[in-house]
Amino acid sequence: QVQLVESGGGLVQAGGSLRLSCVASGSIFMFNAMGWYRQAPGRQRDLVAGITPDGSTNYADSVKGRFTISRDNAKNTVYLQMNSLKPEDTGVYYCNRLVRPYNWGRGTQVTVSS
Repeated sequence: QVQLVESGGGLVQAGGSLRLSCVASGSIFMFNAMGWYRQAPGRQRDLVAGITPDGSTNYADSVKGRFTISRDNAKNTVYLQMNSLKPEDTGVYYCNRLVRPYNWGRGTQVTVSS
């Protein structure tokens, strides 16, 4: 059974940075495209960044140029570097496989104050 554990969230002022991490245990991580999702208060969970097994990336328009997704297959870990944070980036961030998602983890809360 795959477990996803996200970490690295916190409270930060607008313009600040955070680095999120997600460890996927129990999976053949290196063969899976992974993504980071954001769920803002009262809204649905949306994909903000994705990365293929070979490292190709894509981003939602709202985060392009500010967020960077990366992965370390040896550590079964995917990262999200978030720079120039804005209050609208506030939400709970989750990682998951892009195709046939696993059970969702608890996520990590990111709060950006203005």
